[in-house]
Amino acid sequence: MATQLLLTLFLLSFTLTTIKAEDTGFVGTVDPKSLGLNKKQTLSHFRFYWHDIISGSNATAVEIIEPIPKYNTTTSFGSVTVTDNALTLGPELSSKVVGRSEGIYALTSQSQVTLLMVMNFVLTEGKYNGSAITIVGRNVAYDEAKELPVIGGSGVFKFATGYAKAKTYYFDPKSGDATTEYNIYVFHY
Repeated sequence: MATQLLLTLFLLSFTLTTIKAEDTGFVGTVDPKSLGLNKKQTLSHFRFYWHDIISGSNATAVEIIEPIPKYNTTTSFGSVTVTDNALTLGPELSSKVVGRSEGIYALTSQSQVTLLMVMNFVLTEGKYNGSAITIVGRNVAYDEAKELPVIGGSGVFKFATGYAKAKTYYFDPKSGDATTEYNIYVFHY
C-alpha cells in the first residue's frame, strides 16, 4: 500500500513538473485559427519549367565548391552549386517568368550522378506573389522521372506538404545547361 502511494505521488509530481515545464515560455499550445489555419486545405497543381543555366555570362547556377579531387569520379561527388533559376510557364527561357528557384544542390553520390536539392520556388504572379514552396530531396539525374518532397513554404504555402515530379526536358552535355519540367502537387491553406 505504501509503495502504491509513493508511486502515485511520484507520478503526480512528474506530471506537475511536466505541466510547469510547458509554461516556461518556449513551448505552448496554439489555436490554429490564430495562424489562419481555419480554412479547409486546398490541393493545388503547379507546372513550371526550371532553367539551370551554368554557361555564359548570365549564368543562374554557379558552382561554389568544386568536386573532391581524391575521389576522381565521373559523378562530381562533393560539388555544390548555388542557384537563382527562372521558373517559366513554357520550356523556352523566353516564355513568361512566374517565379525564381533560389537554392543549392550538391552532388552526393560516388557511384551515380545524384543531387541533394534544397530549393525555394518563389512565385511572383497573382495571389501567390511573394509566397514560396520549399522542396528538399534526392534527385538521381539520369532517372526518367524524379520525385522530391515539398516540406513547407511561406506566405500562402505556410504548413504546405506535397511532392514535386521533375522530368528533364532538355540537357546540353557540353554546357551543362538544363531545363526541367516540375509538376508540384501541394496541400496548403
